[in-house]
Amino acid sequence: MKDYLHIAKNIPVVGTYDVVVCGGGPAGFIAAIAAARHGARTALVEQYGFLGGMATTGFVTPISVFTYNGKKVIGGIPWEFIERLQEMGGCIIEKPLGNVAFDFELYKLCCQRMVLEAGVDLYMHSYLSGVSKADGGTLDAVLIENKNGTEALRARYFVDCTGDADLAHMAGVPMQGTDGAMLQPVSTYFVLGGVDTSTPMMQEAIHHNRQGVNCHCLPVREKLLAMKDSLGLGEFGGPWFCTTLHPGVVSVNMTRTSADGCNNRDFTRAEVELREQAFRMARVLKDNFEEFKDSYVLSVAVQAGVRETRRIRGVVTISGDDYLSAVRYPDSVSRGAHPIDIHSNNGAGQSVRFLEEPSYVPYRSLIAEDFPNLLVAGRCISADRTAFASLRVQASCMGTGQAAGVAAAICAEDGKRVQDIDTERLVNDLRKLGAVI
Repeated sequence: MKDYLHIAKNIPVVGTYDVVVCGGGPAGFIAAIAAARHGARTALVEQYGFLGGMATTGFVTPISVFTYNGKKVIGGIPWEFIERLQEMGGCIIEKPLGNVAFDFELYKLCCQRMVLEAGVDLYMHSYLSGVSKADGGTLDAVLIENKNGTEALRARYFVDCTGDADLAHMAGVPMQGTDGAMLQPVSTYFVLGGVDTSTPMMQEAIHHNRQGVNCHCLPVREKLLAMKDSLGLGEFGGPWFCTTLHPGVVSVNMTRTSADGCNNRDFTRAEVELREQAFRMARVLKDNFEEFKDSYVLSVAVQAGVRETRRIRGVVTISGDDYLSAVRYPDSVSRGAHPIDIHSNNGAGQSVRFLEEPSYVPYRSLIAEDFPNLLVAGRCISADRTAFASLRVQASCMGTGQAAGVAAAICAEDGKRVQDIDTERLVNDLRKLGAVI
């Protein structure tokens, strides 16, 4: 039997807004910029002291996919961010596919500048801890925890960009089931210095610019699989190496373990295990591959990369069949072009299915039926496991963030429920920004 404490306290309301965005990752910082530029008084809540989400806390690189079949798929504010980052010397746009390798620190700086320029109020080092609801399912305020204690932010509209649908879950939004399938594994990236990146193998591995090709480093993978038992290596993915724009420095994606990113104890166990894996993998690379003989660990990601957790049950759920068929909806607000990418939870395997044409995301997948002032974007949109396995990546998250931010601002201006938005106006406004829909 659980032991409980009952605590009653007065919580100060420290801000009142048109739109509050929870989560400052790729979906969240774009959503906040989009809402603010559309005239909404906007706040952005982020648990870390910097923005960028999995890009900057998890070192998840490259950003994929902006271009497919020779045409841009994600445009508008997300592409403006890439162009500004490039001007700062902070990224390389890998043509023709439009994957973007980036400098982690300049990524943080660029999105911070764009958010502040848009007039967004930032609440960093603040952890979402609860929600206050009024009658009819309307959200009234979010509760956050920081060094000031518990604080409340009131808003007319809220956008959940937490990745794990934390706000939607707290508000009682129904979630997608897993059909008994295990969640995709979590992985911790690490960064190695002292790598000889000049060899043909490494040059091919660190540049992810080939459409229809899994960019894992096959020579390293095959050797590791052959040595797996003798090395006591355990399960691993890829490996995928990516340039960080600095000579001799690469990011490495190869650790993996099964974990529920929404279960504190399980995720804690996973973080501990993955950090051990990162140093073990680094040693294996150093001892067995000429390119890594002088390598060393520069950094391990602040947080393990989470591929899959909660997703809302929206007004429309994007099915794998519709996604693979590139069905275009009347309320399409974003696109997706990454392959259907499902990593094995109990082995080194990976299922990859490449798209023939970029797919579409309907506005109705960003909203739930009975929640009149809540939208979601990023990893928690309404999609089945197949469609989600493509849409979970950064460029797609930025695209849905842009749509959710603009939609929230329009609803705030018109005083309408998110279910009653003028979708024709929304689509037109997104196109004016440069969205490719």
